[in-house]
Amino acid sequence: MVMAIAKRAFDLFVSTLVILGVLSWLLPVLAWLIRRDSPGPVFFVQKRVGKGGKLFSCFKLRSMVVNSNADQHPVAGDGRITPLGSWLRLSHLDELPQFFNVFLGSMSLVGPRPYMPTDCLRFAQWVPDTGRREKVKPGITGLAQSRGLHGNVCDRNTLLQRYYWDDFYVQHGNLLMDLGILWSTFLNLLPRRRYDSDPGSASAPSDHISVLHLEKRKAQMRYFRDRK
Repeated sequence: MVMAIAKRAFDLFVSTLVILGVLSWLLPVLAWLIRRDSPGPVFFVQKRVGKGGKLFSCFKLRSMVVNSNADQHPVAGDGRITPLGSWLRLSHLDELPQFFNVFLGSMSLVGPRPYMPTDCLRFAQWVPDTGRREKVKPGITGLAQSRGLHGNVCDRNTLLQRYYWDDFYVQHGNLLMDLGILWSTFLNLLPRRRYDSDPGSASAPSDHISVLHLEKRKAQMRYFRDRK
């Protein structure tokens, strides 16, 4: 209970600072750029799976042309991303409105990244007990993302690693770990050359989907086999 109160207080404090100190002036600038880049709304609101499996409205800046497949199919080089949207995604600025989700209580600063309902159904065929990650609030960033496992899922092994670290966070997460994850996420956002960090490390560049070397992920793969 104490941990939950402390985490919520920290979420409120940081999200309020970001909303008042950054989003108050940055969002109008980005909104103007988005409207000039392509027709459509500035914000993209999508249903995601939150704590307890409940759906919530996740806020993002629109990075795609308006289309009917946005809630069903992840982007996979199919031309839906706008020129400005590519930069917003690469810099992760499209995620900034999620600080409003944190302030309102549907998300936390740190936690498993929320998936679309269709993704949860699709991932269930590969991952046993996918609902374990839904025991806590989803986050803007998480332990998996801080280790370089972000972006579009590129293969089954990457997905299993994400669920492994999400499950680890559900079992062992605390405020000190949250601070470490936030710091690692900040380092990930800094521009760097691809070879400056090892794949899957906490300093993997933010535009690279990392897959741990086979010998580093054997224990994680055994973990999932044992849970079936």
